[in-house]
Amino acid sequence: MKPLLFALSLLLIPTVQADQSTTQTADRIEPWTLSDQFDEPYTFGPDERVMLIAASKGAAGLVNEAIKDQPEGWLVQRRVVYVADITHVPRFVANRMMVPSMRSAPYRIFLDREDQVASRYVQERSEVLWLELDDSRIVERQRFDSAQALRQALEALNPVADTAERSKSADQ
Repeated sequence: MKPLLFALSLLLIPTVQADQSTTQTADRIEPWTLSDQFDEPYTFGPDERVMLIAASKGAAGLVNEAIKDQPEGWLVQRRVVYVADITHVPRFVANRMMVPSMRSAPYRIFLDREDQVASRYVQERSEVLWLELDDSRIVERQRFDSAQALRQALEALNPVADTAERSKSADQ
């Protein structure tokens, strides 16, 4: 009986390894287009360094708290995009209350209304997901449940010199 179990376990090893390689190739973020809180479209590109995803009101509050005192264009200068998953909010509430309140933010919030982006990556809705990117590949994942820790991580990102034009276009 033991030799049979051993032989079966050997057969399963290649399957496990294949699943891991599939996971690795799935760590590439394919281009997507979402509208921001002003209904301006944005298409994700390979130049972004970090994608923040907030999939709940609490997580969105953490992002807001972490960057509330920063000047307009601050996230763009660091090549950070911020996606808010609002798929679980009734459309009427989102359109009449939530999105208009987001318009006072000095940064763009890309709204995932149709479950295009966030569901691919988010596992814990109460935390902010940080995806560190290199040419659209995820090189590191972090989760934040503290605005202070998120602020420190964002402040550690050096501004990118060639973002003057991007800042203008992203903040319009």
